[in-house]
Amino acid sequence: MDVISEVLGKVDSFVWGPVMLILLVGTGIFLTVRTRFAAWRNLGYALKSVLSKEARTKSRGTGDISPFSALTTALAATIGTGNIVGVATAMVLGGPGALVWMWISALFGLTSKFAECMLAVKYREINENGEMSGGPMYTLKHAFKNKTVGTVLGFLFAVFTVLASFGIGNMTQANSISSALQETFSVPMWITGAIITVLALFIIVGGIKTISKVSQVVVPFMAVFYVIAGVVVILMNIGNLPSGIAQIFKMAFSVKSVAGGVGGTITATLMQSLRWGVARGVFSNEAGLGSAAITAAAATTDNPVRQGYINMTGTFFDTIVVCSITGLAIAASGVLGTVDAAGEIVTGSALTIAAFSSVLGKWGGWIVCVGIALFAFSTIIGWEYHGEKAFEYLVKKPKYCVIYRIIFSLVCYIGATTTLQIVWDFSDIMNGLMAIPNLICMLALSGVVAKEVREFQKIIDEEKKR
Repeated sequence: MDVISEVLGKVDSFVWGPVMLILLVGTGIFLTVRTRFAAWRNLGYALKSVLSKEARTKSRGTGDISPFSALTTALAATIGTGNIVGVATAMVLGGPGALVWMWISALFGLTSKFAECMLAVKYREINENGEMSGGPMYTLKHAFKNKTVGTVLGFLFAVFTVLASFGIGNMTQANSISSALQETFSVPMWITGAIITVLALFIIVGGIKTISKVSQVVVPFMAVFYVIAGVVVILMNIGNLPSGIAQIFKMAFSVKSVAGGVGGTITATLMQSLRWGVARGVFSNEAGLGSAAITAAAATTDNPVRQGYINMTGTFFDTIVVCSITGLAIAASGVLGTVDAAGEIVTGSALTIAAFSSVLGKWGGWIVCVGIALFAFSTIIGWEYHGEKAFEYLVKKPKYCVIYRIIFSLVCYIGATTTLQIVWDFSDIMNGLMAIPNLICMLALSGVVAKEVREFQKIIDEEKKR
């Protein structure tokens, strides 16, 4: 068992290592240049579209849910424990400068998220229940010139997605919730597991329409709740913020190993800062993995590019907003680099709790705990839809998805009550492998993406004149 765990750990490190990170960010850079920085130029337009009343309706085009619901359901799956735990871990392992590399990867991730979501809408199909089905697997099947290669890559993407949905999208999230509630409020893990299972089953059985209804309420609420608390922490430590920000940028571009934090306990080279910043940024916003594209395909829209722009704001909200709040709160509070009673450097959720508690006392710990619970539960229901659609692609019959929904909900209990490192490492590997077929798809169809962007730019220019 230990040997298997060790092997999986090494494979996991390789899959999420420098090569994958270069491919993910490199594809984002290539697409950004090829589309003439359209994602950056039209970010304001995209944010305005998200906040418009029209985004909350199904008045324009065809689809199952509103454009806003498609975004919030995708955000439900991406805004998770990575925004709280992942940022803190990155700032310990890569130094505070890791935050800068998170931002940089997110800027190029905007185009990756746009491309995968736009293609998913363009090449989606209607299943026998009259519902929209789409994502990288359908894009690969319909748009790839070599049909055999496209079919094989689409099959692999679907398999990786189903396997990842039970781990990264389910068990790890359920365990994060039960652990947080047990540590903070002494709630037994089995009780948390039972509640998560019942709630998940109740929401999931209703399909995408029920999931989207819950997501469009829970996601904005939890994000605003967490951001406001984080801003309070930053403002109460405003005196430390300038030096904290200076240290973030200094360590992001310092070639030599430099010390920071309390007592100089945090050291990081430029490469460590870059690696952990990019890795945790990509893990948090999932740009390039192809998961958000599955949800985007369900949106009601009259143009694939329009929904692509709406869905790409997910990367902006996830990383540029929520991750930044966590990072700046940690930097301004002065807790980075502190050690616990055992002499170990404080990291993960404990570091974020320490930052929030520096101002809010015990309420700080409660807020982070509630944030983890809400973020993780939303990830569970968002990822269920991703996994279900991948499962539907494999079995070809939507009616069998009821089996997937029930099994997925029951697995929540296992995740909440047991720590299975082997399962977690395996699912993490599957999560990383999802990116390979998706990146090949985006690179092969980059000409289609660029053409669609150019044509829609005329529509944007016309709408701005009104």
